[in-house]
Amino acid sequence: MVNKFLFFLLFFVGFTFATQAQDEKPTPKEDTQLDSIQTDLKSQGIVVKDSVFKKRVEINPLAPAKAAFYSAIIPGLGQVYNKRYWKVPIVYAALGASIYAYDFNNTSYKRFRTAFKRRQAGFTDDEFPEFDIEDLQNAQENFQRDRDLMVLVTIGLYVLNIIDANVDSHLKQFNVDDNLSVDFQPYLDYNEITAQPNYGMALTIKF
Repeated sequence: MVNKFLFFLLFFVGFTFATQAQDEKPTPKEDTQLDSIQTDLKSQGIVVKDSVFKKRVEINPLAPAKAAFYSAIIPGLGQVYNKRYWKVPIVYAALGASIYAYDFNNTSYKRFRTAFKRRQAGFTDDEFPEFDIEDLQNAQENFQRDRDLMVLVTIGLYVLNIIDANVDSHLKQFNVDDNLSVDFQPYLDYNEITAQPNYGMALTIKF
């Protein structure tokens, strides 16, 4: 049973951190200074591709801290802040499973411990007549160990929920435009004074 929950934890770690920042792209903010430069160049007869002038992207440096803070208060709230709504059920399913496992192991531990103590006192009317006193002792120790492990797993999932919200918010502020590319192509232009063609190769890098 413990192995299943550890596998579930590893699955949760891998799945939540396989986040593609392309799902949410930052909203470009109008940059008047670049627009002014581009307009001046065009007025002088110099044609500049729009891709050369990329709009400045507005970022909020406090967003990752806010996302982490929200998830620390209420698990999953940071994911809502990042608009990763699909992660919220995963967060609660993982935490719910670990809490359920803790409760199950804790209840079983108490049952076997009560039966073990009664056997030590000389009573044989407990709910586990098929177990001898050594089996009762081993069972209570196993459930106690699993219960304590589930405490660590629950704390780990809670911390992971905070880390995921923080990292995801950081990733959203990176430029992950689909138009990122490097283009290498022939170049042909005419000199406006001599009317002679100019040949060459153009390397265009889009950021």
